Amino acid sequence: MEYVREQRSGAAEADGTATGPDPDAAAGPDPDARWLALLMHAAFFLLLGASLTRFLMRHPGEARTPWIIALSITLAVLYLLGPVLGSRPTPRRVAWLGVLVAVWMVLVVLAPSFAWCAVPLFYTGLRILPPRAALALVALLTAFVVAAQLRLATGFDPNLVLAPPAVAAVATAVFVHMQRQAVRQRELAARQRELIDDLLRTRRELAATERREGTLAERQRLSMEIHDTLAQGLSSQQMLLQAADRTWTADPDAARRHVRTATGIAERNLAEARRFVHDLAPADLAEGGGLEAALHALAARESAQPQGALTVRCHVEGTPHAPLPDRVQSALLRIAQGALANVREHAGATAAGLTLTHLDDRVVLDIGDNGRGFTPEPGAPRATGAVRGHGLPAIRARVHQLGGTLTIESAPGEGTVLSAEIPLAPTALTTPEDPA
Repeated sequence: MEYVREQRSGAAEADGTATGPDPDAAAGPDPDARWLALLMHAAFFLLLGASLTRFLMRHPGEARTPWIIALSITLAVLYLLGPVLGSRPTPRRVAWLGVLVAVWMVLVVLAPSFAWCAVPLFYTGLRILPPRAALALVALLTAFVVAAQLRLATGFDPNLVLAPPAVAAVATAVFVHMQRQAVRQRELAARQRELIDDLLRTRRELAATERREGTLAERQRLSMEIHDTLAQGLSSQQMLLQAADRTWTADPDAARRHVRTATGIAERNLAEARRFVHDLAPADLAEGGGLEAALHALAARESAQPQGALTVRCHVEGTPHAPLPDRVQSALLRIAQGALANVREHAGATAAGLTLTHLDDRVVLDIGDNGRGFTPEPGAPRATGAVRGHGLPAIRARVHQLGGTLTIESAPGEGTVLSAEIPLAPTALTTPEDPA
């Protein structure tokens, strides 16, 4: 009984009703329910016709024969009206079932051979009525069948008492089993739809998260690129033009040199900007000379700037066994640019050196100066992809993205040595973020 209530409530949720399951409604999308309904309809008319034929053969010319024929036709017409009334368990449909059962009971009283029409009526009652009422109807129909069979028998036969309840139990069990399967299939289909919806929603959220992370990483990379190139160049131009303005009257030749140097820096920045638009690769590397030539060119440009009188030397040790990956070259060049910019702005140094060392499994870039130095913070945090810093934080981020290590050795009055060590193992160069 508890199961019947559960399966009816599940079916009501599926078809939008709250009074019970409706196999007629389920017959549309459920082929099994449709075939079962057709089978029960055919069985009803077959049993009705067989019962009428048997009565006419056994009782020809009796006074009750016209009544039996009229009631049989009425029962058939009423049964045919069932689908016309709709598939919902409405009060009108329940009333139709009551009239149908009442006409059948009258027929059974007049002619007990019509009792076996009860089997299709079991199915009709189970699909329309609530659980308790459906079981009560099955019990009532079964009792009428037993009584009819006993009237037809010449003596007491236990089979006539036990067989109809057994048939009713089998019919009810078949219906309940099919309803259980239908409910399970609907629940399984609903769960599959939910899982598919969850999967699609998760994939959309994951794609959106990856896009956001990629956007943030690209913004960080661009901020470091701009800081190490265009921003530093504009800062140098500003200082040179200010110096030219101060010496324009007193020393026109020096002022012109400042302007020419600022013009050279502007040309270099223009090349960098155009390169950003093209593929964001450093302009020095795009010229085809490789990292070593780019570092020599950087040292020459820094040494040529009159403002600050900083002399930069470049030295390369060792020979690479294979060309360095493009993003390693780009990152090391940006590190050198950022470090020299810090030296010029903060160290007060007169000399600096770039040393590129090629080892078997790694490459090391050292930037040293003879400036005022400082006290490095112990345990300075390593920048991650979420950090958006400049200067040393930007350098740390570049080294970290390539799986390398950054070492800073400095003391007040003793200058500074910054060492960036990048491993060349394949696993260390497969990070999703490109620090170029």
